[in-house]
Amino acid sequence: MKLLILSRYDGRGASSRIRFLQYIPHLERAGFEVEVASFFDAAYLDSIYSGRAVRFNSLGYFARRLQQILRVRSFDVIWLEKEALPWIPWPVERLLFPASVPIASDFDDAVFHRYDMHSRPSVRRLLGQKIDRVMAHSQMVFAGNDYLAGRARSAGASRVELIPTVIDLNAYPVESKASCDGRLRVGWIGTPETWDKFVSPMQNMIGEVAAEHNAVFRCVGATSSVSSRLHFEFLPWSEEHEVSMIQEMDIGIMPLPDTPWAQGKCGYKLIQYMACGIPVVASPVGVNSRIVEHGVNGFLASNESDWNIAVSTLLANPQLRHEMGAAGRKKVEAEYSVQVYGPRVVQNLLELAESRNRSRSA
Repeated sequence: MKLLILSRYDGRGASSRIRFLQYIPHLERAGFEVEVASFFDAAYLDSIYSGRAVRFNSLGYFARRLQQILRVRSFDVIWLEKEALPWIPWPVERLLFPASVPIASDFDDAVFHRYDMHSRPSVRRLLGQKIDRVMAHSQMVFAGNDYLAGRARSAGASRVELIPTVIDLNAYPVESKASCDGRLRVGWIGTPETWDKFVSPMQNMIGEVAAEHNAVFRCVGATSSVSSRLHFEFLPWSEEHEVSMIQEMDIGIMPLPDTPWAQGKCGYKLIQYMACGIPVVASPVGVNSRIVEHGVNGFLASNESDWNIAVSTLLANPQLRHEMGAAGRKKVEAEYSVQVYGPRVVQNLLELAESRNRSRSA
């Protein structure tokens, strides 16, 4: 059986790496021959992670994807990340795919809001329903949370499977690493884009709380706008050092505004923190409220006062940090690991491949 993964990024892109690539060993053990074809290349991700202005050859990326699509007839299943051709209307994309090859489309954020809530009426008119059409014409939709699954069902998807974003437990050992300066660390990890949107507005508040406890606010992958301040620590994101930089944190945070786009987030940061045995503080938005059990593995914070109290409480209480961190790790082991979801994803894709083979032999 041959499976083609049409991902958005290569292994350095978190969504592609976690939603697709980490399942490859499970797929290969089940008998799949897997090929990965990404839309963007490493240069694009270099620009994203560096915070520089993104400059890329859009025509080159689209030409590359078209070449990939021309080969899909030789595969038994297509596993598609969100959409094949960003910003291209659905009728064009639909014409390129043969009806004989089943598609499993995968969504870990509310990409449909990029189109249906766009500021330009022309974009909303041309593309507002595009992702709904992708969902409706997929033989299977993998949705990262209930918000995305609900959208897929309302779009008319024939089969929707709820597959949360998960981590490989073997890659996230619980190892408490003491900091070189002996200070505690409140941590956040992400991209410059998510930092600017979700964390930057509250960086001063978190920094002040850290300062009160002689702690450090560690920001991994953020744009460094206050790097000269004593209680801030800005580090570049690195796949190689990602886990160790989290292990050196004492608290992990995930602030989100209550917006439609944020409702589609899958809580990956929280799962990473908890996998490392770290207590968390998060906004009670979307799936965050399911991942975080308030008072058990962390705190949910709705306003500045909540955030101040939650972070201060954890910084002041090492026993509470340990207990909440242990509870978080236990939850990830049971509900958010590839060890649990690997067999489920494989079985779903096997069913699609078998359905195609039955159609061929009929």
